[in-house]
Amino acid sequence: MSIASTSVIQIIPRTRRGVELMLLIIAIAVSVAAYVNIGLTVQNKVPASTGYYAAGIGLLALIAHMALRYRAPYADPVILPCAVLLNGLGVAMIHRVDLGLQAAAEAAGTKPRGPAAPQQITWTAVGIILFLVVILLVRDHRRLQAFTYTAGLVGLVLLVLPLIPGLGADINGAKIWIRLAGMSFQPGEFAKLCLVVFFAGYLVVKRDVLTLAGHRFLGLDLPRARDLGPILIAWGVSLGVLIFEKDLGSSLLFFGLFLFLLYVATERAGWLIIGGLLFAAGAFFASQTFGHVQKRVSDWLDPFHEVGGQVSTALMGQAWGGLLGRGLGQGRPEIQPLRFYGQSDFIISSFGEELGLTGLIAIILVYTLIIERGLRTALGCRDIFGKLLATGLAMSFALQVFVIVGGVTGLIPLTGLATPFMALGGTALIANWAIIALLLRISDQARRPQTPAAPVSDETIAMAVQKQ
Repeated sequence: MSIASTSVIQIIPRTRRGVELMLLIIAIAVSVAAYVNIGLTVQNKVPASTGYYAAGIGLLALIAHMALRYRAPYADPVILPCAVLLNGLGVAMIHRVDLGLQAAAEAAGTKPRGPAAPQQITWTAVGIILFLVVILLVRDHRRLQAFTYTAGLVGLVLLVLPLIPGLGADINGAKIWIRLAGMSFQPGEFAKLCLVVFFAGYLVVKRDVLTLAGHRFLGLDLPRARDLGPILIAWGVSLGVLIFEKDLGSSLLFFGLFLFLLYVATERAGWLIIGGLLFAAGAFFASQTFGHVQKRVSDWLDPFHEVGGQVSTALMGQAWGGLLGRGLGQGRPEIQPLRFYGQSDFIISSFGEELGLTGLIAIILVYTLIIERGLRTALGCRDIFGKLLATGLAMSFALQVFVIVGGVTGLIPLTGLATPFMALGGTALIANWAIIALLLRISDQARRPQTPAAPVSDETIAMAVQKQ
């Protein structure tokens, strides 16, 4: 054996795209089975639109998979199938409520509105297009750090847009919509993505200063008073969203994201204490001052004080579903006053009624998988900006799911956020697909092999084999 002869030992991480494809097939099969089951239960036949639904969901999922296979081969293999499953089940439930509303309109002798499920599939296609744009254009997430303050400015502008006279629209008491070209959009959904980029980039630069401890109280190192500016500004902006736009959910989401990323960046529990006190003070002030917040709090404290109210109807529907549910197609998610909200704000309640507590837990576990894989991506990322960005994107899902599920189950006051991937609505769906794309881009960078191993002689290999 010649010492001069060498071999190269290099462990190449598996791309796991085959695993992703198999999980996608399962996700599509479950979604189509739910769609067919609803048709058989409600109409005693397979829906005529089953082929359109299966082809649409399947083709869109395959396009996203192929984009990852060729442009982000080392991306996490679990996140995309989970998103496709949630999106597919959401369309199936929207179709279920469409059938219920159609039957109710026919019984009342009124003209039914057009079905919303095809519209949701169309918005899914737009979301996948944006997914492809992010995957193809953002080749390295670290380049986004150069747009830190630009992203912050764009995020603030998107938050303020609904307040512009003639552009903003007041829908259901909240000024979070803008009307443009005959269509309604919710710019705050995209502001969420921009602000996460801003928070991550800002904290990378300022985390050393924000980590400095001031006074020590009850074993906790509190930050210095001079460093309280950022958290006070974030608190003020979140209160502004609550006061002027009457959007309790977005206010909680934005402040919660900044507070959590601040804690992750500095590892100082004192920031959580200060942020918690500021949030409690703002929540108490809002509950005593603003009528829309008082209404949400009163509905939470006594959901049955109003017969047929939203919260009480949602709770009764979930109680009727019980542990195993009434079965897909055998509930009444279209009943008043939920009606159209059974497809949007209360779609989780619709699932709880027809799939029961067991089905609801399964859906929450799918969300948990997305969050866990996002946090795992953050742990594996090699740069601080990527760690904070992946953490912020994952926690945006965590906060939304907690706020939504907590609201419809009576754990916390109802906020009105959209259930990611499931709720009827184009803006939220498109923005969430962009978040998934960015999270997968970071994952690809984190899992990608960096440099090949150094050459190793044949004698070294032989010695290693003998030791084994």
